[in-house]
Amino acid sequence: MKKIVLVYGLIAGAIVGALLLITMPLYESGTLKFENGHLLGYTTMVVALSLVFFGIRSFRDNHSSGTITFWNGLKIGLLITLVASLIYALSWEISYNTMKGDFLKLMNEKSMEKMKEQGASEASLAQAQKQMDDFAVMYKNPIFRFTITMLEIAPVGIVISLLSAGLLRRKEFLPST
Repeated sequence: MKKIVLVYGLIAGAIVGALLLITMPLYESGTLKFENGHLLGYTTMVVALSLVFFGIRSFRDNHSSGTITFWNGLKIGLLITLVASLIYALSWEISYNTMKGDFLKLMNEKSMEKMKEQGASEASLAQAQKQMDDFAVMYKNPIFRFTITMLEIAPVGIVISLLSAGLLRRKEFLPST
């Protein structure tokens, strides 16, 4: 099981991490827009974490005589997600610490522009700016930043693990008497 978790987790992490490292300079240069960044990011996560399904299936078919319970499948899926999430968070740390500009500042500016375009009041703009400033202070802490980054990808992996474990579960059939 360890080998399957590591192989599929490393491949999923490599996919999501590489795409993160490729796209971040594109955001910085303005080639990619912040408005559709969430869509691109979460699509990448779903594609990469689809390897959870294949990891569970590989374990079921090659190491478990064609049977697997929901809980064992879920355990394998969550472990693959953990490995991929660690690589994703490490990739973000590399990208964040090598960027020329301040990504968080740029993201906050875009957010404030959008609120102004939507006609937000001065009071709500001031409140939002204070919240963003407070978050920026916390985000300077690498442990906080790493945890937040892990929490970005983890829910996607949990959902895919639940779905995959449910779809792939197969109990051993008792022989007829």
